[in-house]
Amino acid sequence: MPTWNSRGLRGSTLEEFINRTNEKYLECGLALIQKVPTPITPIRIDKESRHITLAYFDKKSTVDYIGAVQGIPVCFDAKECNTDTFPLQNIHKHQLVFMENFEKQGGIAFLILFFTHRNEFYYLPFRQLEQFWERAGNGGRKSFRYEELWQEFLFCTRGGVLVPYLEMLQKDLDYRCQES
Repeated sequence: MPTWNSRGLRGSTLEEFINRTNEKYLECGLALIQKVPTPITPIRIDKESRHITLAYFDKKSTVDYIGAVQGIPVCFDAKECNTDTFPLQNIHKHQLVFMENFEKQGGIAFLILFFTHRNEFYYLPFRQLEQFWERAGNGGRKSFRYEELWQEFLFCTRGGVLVPYLEMLQKDLDYRCQES
């Protein structure tokens, strides 16, 4: 079983930004989004600080966040990237399957990518993630490049909201309406 270590904290800055954004959205009555806790079993706990120092993951988790935006069910995962190439191995098959099933039930699934070296966020719609995943499954690239992303889904912090993803969600919804 995989064990917990500091490697799992790589996205903690992004997650903190998203948590604060979600608090702001809740205060404004725009959305109710919750962080999905990662199920772990502690192995070793420091008695003085009462911190978990060693643990293993109980089971595969699904996505980082789940909730509703104005009555629309949403789920998404948050990933950081410090280069212009994002390896698909950072997204697990069970996560992709969960997102696919979530969308089949009428929800909206996506990733929020933070390109740390550019200080840019990207809203990756599930259908684009699925295309990259299928390409890899057919023997193509096992990653995607920044240049391949749909530029209209790039965004930056603004208006007092650290990760203003609701604007990108609205774009995603608009495109879905146009496609149907």
